Amino acid sequence: MITALIRSELPRMSGSLRKVGDWVLADPTRVPGLSAAELGRRTGTSQATVTRFCHAVGLDSYQRLLLELAREQGQESQAAERTPLGPEIGPDEPLERVVAAVARADLQALRATAEQLDLGALERAARVLAQARRIDVYGVGASGVLALETQARLFGIGCEARAWTEVHAAETSAALLTPADAVVALSHSGATREVLAPLRLAAERGAATVAVTGDPRSPVAHAAGVHLTSTAAGTGFRHGGFGTRHSVLLILDCLYARVAQLTYSRATAALALTAHIADVHRR
Repeated sequence: MITALIRSELPRMSGSLRKVGDWVLADPTRVPGLSAAELGRRTGTSQATVTRFCHAVGLDSYQRLLLELAREQGQESQAAERTPLGPEIGPDEPLERVVAAVARADLQALRATAEQLDLGALERAARVLAQARRIDVYGVGASGVLALETQARLFGIGCEARAWTEVHAAETSAALLTPADAVVALSHSGATREVLAPLRLAAERGAATVAVTGDPRSPVAHAAGVHLTSTAAGTGFRHGGFGTRHSVLLILDCLYARVAQLTYSRATAALALTAHIADVHRR
């Protein structure tokens, strides 16, 4: 979604470009009726600044920005007809509307993530993990939960995977990696130092590196050999890493499924050997 892209690029923008970005994000429905010159006047900048803003978010023209905003608003209006509720959750919202708001945000993020997912990068990442002797997974905070989930998925199909959610332990492990190993780094912002440091160290040791972030131009994304982009699903009380968790899980599930395909004999044998364990613990 174009608004998600703008939101991810905003921290890197200068004062005048940021004014345009903040104004657009405050109410994207105002933009399609404006010319570039008018948008420049309303943001206290200029037509040239608006054009530079479009280039900064990867669009070739202001007309392309209008098209992307119109497309996104069309998708949201269709969803609103089914669920007439925005992302913010007030203190007096009835429970059924809260459920609808959360579900709508997550479904939009999943759809956007699937549509923009780079299949070539996903394939490269899967092959890296399938061939790795050992896999480190780095993540802290909300991404730490996802790191543990990634470990569980990969370990369950016979991969030697381990999640590290504390930076000293992560860097210790990274220092012991070899070119036969691989790393998965998880960071919504792509700027988390506790993830970036072991990722860079692992790369120095020759390990293959994969990153999943919400910002394709972030330090973590640039430090990894392969990068996959997630989309946020913000609602009231769920922002940042918490708002992107479901879209990251979608990427990790796709990665897990492809690794299982590429290691079919090992994966199916591992699943067969462990399938009975949950049954044993049921009363």
